[in-house]
Amino acid sequence: MDVGNQTGVLEFLLLGLSEDAEWQPLLFGLFLSMYLISVLGNLLIILAINSDSHLHTPMYFFLSHLSFSDICFNSTIVPKMLVNIRTVSKAITYSGCITQMYFCLVFSCLDNLLLTVMAYDRFVAICHPLRYRILMNPQLSDLLVLVSWSASFLVPLLHSLMVLHLSFCSHMEIPHFFCELAEVLKSACSDTLSNYILIFSGDVLMGIIPVTWILFSYSKIISSILKMSSVEGRNKAFSTCGSHLMVISLFYGTGLGVYLSSAFSPSSSKGAVASVMYTVVTPMLNPFIYSLRNRDMQGALRKLFSRSFFSL
Repeated sequence: MDVGNQTGVLEFLLLGLSEDAEWQPLLFGLFLSMYLISVLGNLLIILAINSDSHLHTPMYFFLSHLSFSDICFNSTIVPKMLVNIRTVSKAITYSGCITQMYFCLVFSCLDNLLLTVMAYDRFVAICHPLRYRILMNPQLSDLLVLVSWSASFLVPLLHSLMVLHLSFCSHMEIPHFFCELAEVLKSACSDTLSNYILIFSGDVLMGIIPVTWILFSYSKIISSILKMSSVEGRNKAFSTCGSHLMVISLFYGTGLGVYLSSAFSPSSSKGAVASVMYTVVTPMLNPFIYSLRNRDMQGALRKLFSRSFFSL
């Protein structure tokens, strides 16, 4: 019997984090709260940066794009998850699954590239402070963001087009709360070798190279800071880079945790639980990290709130 791709009627079943009915109200409330906090926090970061002229610098320009990416990343995953929990439904259409998978890849790649660009910005600011305004001019900042967005849309597009050529046998269960690329490939009936080769190539291009550059940048940054004779200068430099370094550690730490849990654990449900960290928790924590450790951001937020209060 020839097995074809029944995309006209095919739908996937997202098993979620738990099938226990007693846990569903708790999961709904928990993820709704985290989603609202994440969207509100990142939106406040964007508004504060746009409203305060003191924050119209490359670092905060990149941060505003990172916050927007985090909002989109959360919005690609959590609303569908909440609908499935609320309606006690696990179904997602074939087209809906491919679309969700594509945009999850887009915004995870974009986060990765923006963090890399921000590391370059800190590298220039700390290691070449006198040439910072020349090297990090508005034209270069715009170009770096444009390249990040373009690459983040194009590379996942290749993955999605490759998935569209796969055959799926029937209603397929995905032991996850969203259509993650690796889990979708496990559901395919046809050969996926070329897909995994593309994944490996994409990991090198969008993962290993950016991480290598970030490690190189921060090795140079730390070396330059330690050479500073002024204690006040060292503290200011560390505070400038501290927030970004914490976000990088959180992003790549949780991503590595998901990779290791899926690689060494036979339970796909454990991988789904680990994925919550980088898909939901990390975008929620980023605004707190950047606002709590950054006096300029705190000042901009106070101005934003005071302006909103007096306008009422």
